[in-house]
Amino acid sequence: MTRATRLVRQFFSPVALLTAVPVGAAFAALVRGAAEGPFWLLLTGLTVSALALFFLGGVAESGQGGRALALRPGGPRAYAPALVNSVRAVHKETGQSVIDPRDPKSVFAFDLTVVPEEPGLPAYRVEVCHPLDLQDLLHREWAVVEYDPRQPWRVVVPNDPPREWLARAQRLDPETVRATGGPLRGLPAGSQILVLGAVAAGVFLWLLGTLAG
Repeated sequence: MTRATRLVRQFFSPVALLTAVPVGAAFAALVRGAAEGPFWLLLTGLTVSALALFFLGGVAESGQGGRALALRPGGPRAYAPALVNSVRAVHKETGQSVIDPRDPKSVFAFDLTVVPEEPGLPAYRVEVCHPLDLQDLLHREWAVVEYDPRQPWRVVVPNDPPREWLARAQRLDPETVRATGGPLRGLPAGSQILVLGAVAAGVFLWLLGTLAG
């Protein structure tokens, strides 16, 4: 798969398309309510649009695919090599960067690009938080993660992964991984939803104008 094809598939992913529909409807309600009324339509559009922008702002602030969830008890698990994009200390509740990583309320946020070996599962970017610097990732470009193949957003960094997986992780080519996995390059995270939502709003307004005419 070429990089251009991957970007198109990410931009028009099912999640982005489904999320863009209510966002577009909220934008359309805001514009229609402001231009022609009624007031309840303006109020509804304003409220939902504000919530949508707040959500998209949070996605953009994270800068990547989102924070990983813990593995399910008894759920399927698999190992995978991962590229370490960055490691930073953050507040465990707010997610904001902190200056002192020794603060008891801070955790390490590992920004990783996971490279699964499961067929059909492409490389993806995720943030894993832990109070300890597991696998000495502050000083490494690679890691081994344990994840749920059925729910890939469930990822942990094991403290003592198998040696064979450590060897596989060491063989990762950072440039190749960065070119094939992670968020859309050149666009803030969540921006595709905003763009698709604006397009959807235009379609809704055109349909409303056509029906009214």
